[in-house]
Amino acid sequence: MEAFYTTLSSPASTSVLNFQGSELPRRNLCKKSSHTIFASPTLPKPFLQICGRPQTLIYTSTRLSSGAHRATISAEAGRQNWDFGRFVKTLFFFNGFPSPAKFFDFLAEKISDPSPSEVINTMGTSDIVLVAGATGGVGRRVVDILRKKGIPVRVLVRNEEKARKMLGSDVDLVIGDITKDSTLIPEYFKGVKKVINAASVIVGPKEGDTPDRSKYSQGIKFFEPEIKGDSPEKVEYIGMRNLIKAVKDNLGLRRGKLLFGFEGINYRQLPWGALDDVVMGGVSESTFQIDPSGGENGGPTGVFKGVVSTANNGGFTSIRTKNFSEPENLSAYDGLEFRLKGDGRRYKIIVRTSSDWDTLGYTAGFDTEKGKWQSIQVPFSSLSPVFRARTVSNAPPFDPSIVVSLQLMFSKFESDGKLNETFVEGPFELPVSSIRAYIKDPITPRFVHVSSAGVTRPERPGIDLSKQPPAVRLNKELDYILTFKLKGEDLLRESGIPYAIVRPCALTEEPAGANLIFDQGDNITGKISREEIALMCVAALDSPYACDKTFEVKSVIPFSEPFTVDPTNPPPEKDYDVYFKNLKEGITGKEALQQNPVSV
Repeated sequence: MEAFYTTLSSPASTSVLNFQGSELPRRNLCKKSSHTIFASPTLPKPFLQICGRPQTLIYTSTRLSSGAHRATISAEAGRQNWDFGRFVKTLFFFNGFPSPAKFFDFLAEKISDPSPSEVINTMGTSDIVLVAGATGGVGRRVVDILRKKGIPVRVLVRNEEKARKMLGSDVDLVIGDITKDSTLIPEYFKGVKKVINAASVIVGPKEGDTPDRSKYSQGIKFFEPEIKGDSPEKVEYIGMRNLIKAVKDNLGLRRGKLLFGFEGINYRQLPWGALDDVVMGGVSESTFQIDPSGGENGGPTGVFKGVVSTANNGGFTSIRTKNFSEPENLSAYDGLEFRLKGDGRRYKIIVRTSSDWDTLGYTAGFDTEKGKWQSIQVPFSSLSPVFRARTVSNAPPFDPSIVVSLQLMFSKFESDGKLNETFVEGPFELPVSSIRAYIKDPITPRFVHVSSAGVTRPERPGIDLSKQPPAVRLNKELDYILTFKLKGEDLLRESGIPYAIVRPCALTEEPAGANLIFDQGDNITGKISREEIALMCVAALDSPYACDKTFEVKSVIPFSEPFTVDPTNPPPEKDYDVYFKNLKEGITGKEALQQNPVSV
């Protein structure tokens, strides 16, 4: 601002800024050049118009002994003085103060064009299910079931030709290898909201298989196995790590995403600044501070506080973040949740998806209870597009994938001139300990993973290996296949993504439809149809009972009896929730590694 002040030449000079639609008096701001503003009688609402009323504001600059100048804006008779310095500080905090020429260009643009400066683009969401391992025995059945249900599906495969031949030329397909992080390009996962991972290390008979993999497909007779292609460590562990990293932002975390505040040992700061009615000529004033002991349990909390006044037709205070360095992708979530201590007043949240200073915002009001710590959820679906406190009927829908700033406001007005019935002039204080994006209840799995029964057994003390399936007996010979499958499971359980881990017993090509046995703790042996597992995975995506559960499953049919279905009298479609409801969280079989083994 110093450059702006020192361009004035007289010891004390006054200029009238008349925003009533008449021509502005010419005012030279530079010794060597002239910057002039005119207000045309035909211009629409000016930027500095206060609550819809034209204002006459008097600018006074007084030379100080230091050679600089002090500037104030005096209102017409009966009004309080406007703090031009605080107005400048506000602009500087959020945008950086422009050069004098750019500053007046900014004012002229806002006076002449009251609409947002650009059209906001929206990406939209498709709620796509990504299937990894889509050309495998379970994966291709998953794709078929999803498509028959009309659910958008995208497949992640390594071999495009093979995938299109198997799944059809019209399949939504991306080429990538989960063992190679660089091939999992972010663009591949736009619109993806859920994942079914059927990718698995390839095990085949040492003596080889037929071209149509008939030995693999029959799934019952034992052949001496070996690993074909990438190792279990690469596929089951590194591959899982890479896939989780690639999709995590799209799927979200069960506990939500912390945007600001204090939660246990977690803390995230945001650069908040006051944005009060001084920008419209008012005198209200607010701030945002950290109170180190004002939180719910004596810990730290943020505090939005200030004094609100309707003088000069003002009446609002707010705090707004600077634009985020990178937009927040909140597309995996359903809204914003505030943990705060209410004061009985109604506040507003404004979310912006454009980095422009004066642009469209998406807003919703929320009520608080006086003197009570509470969690308030604001669904994204409740946000309305607003520009300068007026609803924009033709605005694009809110896009949670490109959130660039947040704003909390206490105002005399709702949008479109409606009054806030809880508004009272004077001091206010709103402690806000956290702001997070949340997933609404009931939470269902976002990532369903096909693992294997037996993953905890190779290292289980006292187990009789002679009674175990070949993979358990040959874990070491198969490059520790089950060990790395368990490590991959652990990555998913620790990721925070809502998940379900399905551990099938020996997979067969038999049809679905047999009665099932579900268990937890990794103890059962038997067989299960690939088709049944595919149906189960798709069902788990929509079941809150399957969320964060790890379980084993087999058919009641013994190995010695093939299972067939009469096409004229097929078995009824299963309600898998009947099974999921009996599952418990936290049971993985790992708890038995340091205990006495459970008999199988």
